[in-house]
Amino acid sequence: MCGRFTQYFSWQDVHAYASLSSTPVDLSPRYNLAPGQQAAVIRDAVDGRRLSMLRWGLIPFWAKSPDIGYRTINARAETARSKPAFRAAYRARRCAVPADGFYEWARIGSRKQPYLVVRGDAPLMLLAGLWEQWRIPDGQTPTKALGGRQAGDVLETFTILTTEANEAMAPVHHRMPVLLDTELLTPWLAGEDVPLEPCRNELLTILPVSTHVNNARNDDPDCVRPLAALI
Repeated sequence: MCGRFTQYFSWQDVHAYASLSSTPVDLSPRYNLAPGQQAAVIRDAVDGRRLSMLRWGLIPFWAKSPDIGYRTINARAETARSKPAFRAAYRARRCAVPADGFYEWARIGSRKQPYLVVRGDAPLMLLAGLWEQWRIPDGQTPTKALGGRQAGDVLETFTILTTEANEAMAPVHHRMPVLLDTELLTPWLAGEDVPLEPCRNELLTILPVSTHVNNARNDDPDCVRPLAALI
């Protein structure tokens, strides 16, 4: 799975890497993005490829409550086209999530060691995703989870597709996000069939980091600072 990731790149970085056509966005660096939070997502629009801020945790259009979003932060690439929560988005609402890297935890004895996974061959990685629109039902009480929105407002959310881990990732976790090479971004966003498979082993650099990242309230450079030990 993918339960945390980073977005501390600059606008210039993501604009150049993903060939965006939208105007510059003031991006706040995020070192520990968690489910339920807003993240930058790449989508196609009538005026070109744009970067938008969406909430992490896909809420299907038919959902009665936003709570489902905490169970749909990831979608299995093998079944997303047929699962009720994701199939409509798979057909018509695809996205890519730019990230400097993502975190995963491996059990070592009685504790869990966090690792930061980055691409060794590129400044960013593009995680395959799906997005959805959910209209807040009448009578829904505004809560912190809804970000102060009212009944009738539209909430845009996303999920990250995962696949089985490659050999490099398997010692840490049995699943990993689907990484899109830049040449696959255009066909993926256009709704075409592209391989949703584990990336090549040599693309990944896996770095042990401090348990500082375990607390989602910690969102600072210490989260991504590698430990001396190697996996």
